[in-house]
Amino acid sequence: MRTPPSGQMPLTDPNDVLRRGAERLAVQYGGLVSEETIERVLFESYAALARTAKVSTHLASLSYRFAHDRLAALAQAKGVIPKTVPEVLFVCVQNSGRSQMAAAWLRELGKGRVHVRSAGSEPGASILSLVVDAMAEEGIALTDDFPKPLTDDVVRAADAVITMGCGDACPIYPGKRYLDWQLTDPADLDLDGVRRVRDEIRARVEELLREIAP
Repeated sequence: MRTPPSGQMPLTDPNDVLRRGAERLAVQYGGLVSEETIERVLFESYAALARTAKVSTHLASLSYRFAHDRLAALAQAKGVIPKTVPEVLFVCVQNSGRSQMAAAWLRELGKGRVHVRSAGSEPGASILSLVVDAMAEEGIALTDDFPKPLTDDVVRAADAVITMGCGDACPIYPGKRYLDWQLTDPADLDLDGVRRVRDEIRARVEELLREIAP
């Protein structure tokens, strides 16, 4: 599809934006994943995020990021992209609190020794504002993160899957490590309560790091 000339306003039709995104992804994943799969994953990602999004202004770009990560996970699960570090997936119900904090702590403390993803069995519309505030107190910004639905590809790519309140919603695959962290849902807490959950998650993440990436 032809790119608009320089200086011309970009197309605002989501389908056009998504198709251009699919073309960019096809360049990155050419030979690893079929073009049909790339387009399907991208449009599926858009539809999944649109179900809970409060606003659609940046929905196409978020869908591109989500699809990019899913395609990487799919290629890893197929063995066509090698894993250089352990892959960890955090799952909670809405992917708006506990799993987001856990993923942020693991990225921060792991310093590249682990690759982390997070997802929700019933993703919310946005990350909880008190969670954003509590993590900001630790110098960790969640402004670019967003709730994502749990998909089969990211589970297959994970070496360790850590649930925290999603119950039986997470699919089970042999050969993976599964942990369940019993943590209070921050949606029901005030800021002091969220801070306590944040600090408990940090302690658990530090222990996890000592085990999987010493």
